[in-house]
Amino acid sequence: MILVEKLTKIYKTPIKGKNLVSNLFFRKYKEIVALDNVSFEIGSDELVGFIGPNGAGKTTTLKILSGILYPTAGNVKVLNFVPFEKKPAFLKQIAFVMGQRNQLVWDLPAYDTFLLNKEIYEVDDQRFNKVVDDLTHLLNCKQLVNKPVKALSSGERMKMELIAALIHQPKMVFFDEPTIGLDIFSQETVREFIKNYQKEFGATIILTSHYLEDVKKLAKRLIIIDSGKILYDGGLRTILDQYSKEKKVTVILDRPVEEVEIMAVEKPVLYSFPKIIYRIKKPYLPEKIKLIIKTLPFSDLTVEDETIEEIIKKFFRGDV
Repeated sequence: MILVEKLTKIYKTPIKGKNLVSNLFFRKYKEIVALDNVSFEIGSDELVGFIGPNGAGKTTTLKILSGILYPTAGNVKVLNFVPFEKKPAFLKQIAFVMGQRNQLVWDLPAYDTFLLNKEIYEVDDQRFNKVVDDLTHLLNCKQLVNKPVKALSSGERMKMELIAALIHQPKMVFFDEPTIGLDIFSQETVREFIKNYQKEFGATIILTSHYLEDVKKLAKRLIIIDSGKILYDGGLRTILDQYSKEKKVTVILDRPVEEVEIMAVEKPVLYSFPKIIYRIKKPYLPEKIKLIIKTLPFSDLTVEDETIEEIIKKFFRGDV
C-alpha cells in the first residue's frame, strides 16, 4: 500500500539581515532538513503508529504521502500512485484527517458538508446513505448531523469531521493528531471509532498522536522518527518489553509509619500519606512485594506497568 525509499525533504527559509536592500534583492537562505533518507513499507490493512517529538518530520511525511507536499528527493508510492501527481483515481482512495484543521462550515449543519463531499468524490446516493448510516452508527451520533456546527461541542464536531472525511470510504487514511484538544471521553470515542472503522472497512491507517495512549490502544506496529530520521520500525510490544524494565507499585497505608520502614522496602518516588509509590526493577519485584506485605500496614496494593509515555521518553534519552 505504501512504499517509501530514501525520502528527503529540505525546506529553504530566508535569512534576514539588517540591510533591507539585501533582504529584498540578494536574499540568502538556510536549509532545514525535515526528512533525511526515510524508508519504510506499509502493507494493506495495517494500522501503524507514527510518533516522534515536535518537528520530528511526522506531519511532513504524511503530507508527502497524501500529495500535499513535493519531496526534495526519494521515491514514494501510495496505492501504486505517485502522490504528488494528484490523480483523481488516487485522491478518491485517500483521506487526511487533522485534529487541528476542520472542513465543516461553522454556520451550517454537518450534513451539508457530507453532501458537498458526496459530489466532490462522486459517491452515488445509495452508497452515500449507507456510509452515513454506518458511520453515524459507529459514532452514535445520528442526532447531531442536522445541527449547526457552531452548536456542537469539540468532541461532537470531531465526530462530524470524521464522517465528512470518510464519506468516500477511502482505502488509505492518514490521521494526524485526531484526538488533540478532546476530553478523555471523546478521545476514547475517537479511538474506538478508528479501530472499528478499520475492522469494518479494511482501511490502511497511519496514526500520529502526542497522546501515546492512542497509539498503544490502536497500533501493533510503531515507527519512531526524530530529526527526520527513522529510529525504530517494529512491533509495539517489542519496544514495550525492551524499554519497560520497572513496575509501578502503589501502596495505600492504613496508618502513618516511620520513614525507616518505608525506606526498608526501597526509596519511594512519592510519599504523601496514605500513598506510597515505588518504582521497582522487574527482577526484584517478588521479593519487594513480600517485604511490603511483611513491613507495611496497607489497605490497598497495586502493581502497574510503566506508561507508554515513560517508555518512549526512555527510548529518546537512550536510558536502556
